[in-house]
Amino acid sequence: MVDTLRQYIDSNQKMFQKLMTKYVLTLDIPEQLRKSMLYSLEAGGKRLRPVLLLASFEAYSTEINKTYSSALALEMIHTYSLIHDDLPAMDDDDFRRGLPTNHKVFGEATAILAGDALLTYSFEIIANDPLLTDKEKVYCLNQLSRASGPSGMVGGQILDMEAENQTVTIEKLEKIHALKTGELLKFAVTAGAYLGNATEEQISHLRDYAYYLGLIFQVQDDILDVIGDQEKLGKAVGSDESNDKSTYPKLLGLDGAIEMKSYYTEKALTLLEKANAHTSKLLELTNYVSERDH
Repeated sequence: MVDTLRQYIDSNQKMFQKLMTKYVLTLDIPEQLRKSMLYSLEAGGKRLRPVLLLASFEAYSTEINKTYSSALALEMIHTYSLIHDDLPAMDDDDFRRGLPTNHKVFGEATAILAGDALLTYSFEIIANDPLLTDKEKVYCLNQLSRASGPSGMVGGQILDMEAENQTVTIEKLEKIHALKTGELLKFAVTAGAYLGNATEEQISHLRDYAYYLGLIFQVQDDILDVIGDQEKLGKAVGSDESNDKSTYPKLLGLDGAIEMKSYYTEKALTLLEKANAHTSKLLELTNYVSERDH
């Protein structure tokens, strides 16, 4: 099962990478901007969000080509957020995925513009998809803009910044990560199900499932920052502690964080069953997110 999942992730990673590169290469834009966009898009990564969207769709339908525009848009938005997160005004990181961060290679101004370009181009990709109905386009554009905007990822980012040098409650920490990380994962899972013609009840269960999946992802991130392998992670470990960030291990201890992750995982798997998606790749991906080492 592990090998099959690994093959599923790897094959879809390669497919999404080729498509993203193809889309950017077709643009008539300044070459330096293109290079900066492609630098971060081609730097690797798990491609977890587009893979989740595809897996959610496949739990209910088979015509996967109608998922591609939303999956690519989602990954471009995630990539833009990483470029901006790494800037000196934010996390001030020198490396991402084992490579110098975008602003270290292209300068801060170009990095900012590359992030802006990826964000805005993502919506154009969905709007121009001939395989989607007008109703499907409106749904995906509405949900993705909400997930990535002030009520979602951007709101979570500023809450995360405000929480630095403070000790926050578990409830506040969950809110931060439900917005910063969870909203894009929520879009992946619900948009995939919607395009696959899942019922409203199934989508509702999957929305709740994705909430816990986002928290699982973040707990494991926090754990890896304590005990992870720097070479596998492609970035320095211990940065959360040095930046005085509130994390699950800081609030609960390492064992408490692992226990909390198990609680979230149990909740997520129960909701997958309610959504009648417990025999899909989503089940394996949940365990993968919980146990990943990078």
